[in-house]
Amino acid sequence: MLDSGYDQVIGVDEVGMGCLAGPVVVCAVSFSKEFFRKSHRKLRWLRDSKLLLPHQREEFADALKKEKNIKFQLAFCYPKTIDKINIYQATRKAMRRAVKKLEHYTAALLQQGSRVVLVDGKNKIEGLKMDQVVIIKGDRKVFSIACASILAKVFRDKMMAKYAKKFPGYGFEKHKGYGTKEHLASLTKLGPCAIHRFSFAPVKKLI
Repeated sequence: MLDSGYDQVIGVDEVGMGCLAGPVVVCAVSFSKEFFRKSHRKLRWLRDSKLLLPHQREEFADALKKEKNIKFQLAFCYPKTIDKINIYQATRKAMRRAVKKLEHYTAALLQQGSRVVLVDGKNKIEGLKMDQVVIIKGDRKVFSIACASILAKVFRDKMMAKYAKKFPGYGFEKHKGYGTKEHLASLTKLGPCAIHRFSFAPVKKLI
């Protein structure tokens, strides 16, 4: 995309849409042209976060954070917002927020340069006044989106580990809020807690 005349490429991805508990988290990542002029051995095997082990995600996230030619911003929506406006709209809201935060953060560096946003999925982000390209399974095809996926996943996993201490018994530190057998069993036994998504069917039926 940088070869197509754009001065900034922003990759966007989300984590946690399908969970029964916890926030949906979005990361927007941009790279300078200088980044692609260098060889990055530590990032050579970076892939979609779902294809990596936890320790691999942590290592890649640390490497990305240390790279001066990478900028990123995170945004998220809590379960109350998800229940109020639905998970799709909550995710889009977080995407807009992440991109706009990154745009503001890099504005002084880029000035009036042109930007393009690469979005994982099949729908553009409403409310953004910049070019967008949607890419189905973009987290497996596009490096910048894969980076966003990893940074969002590592951030969200740490959030869920903290929630596990605040709301013991649900196993949030293990399943991170996804609807595993363990989670459903603890949900049936204990009932929903404050970070569950009450509009999601497995939770709603227990209210």
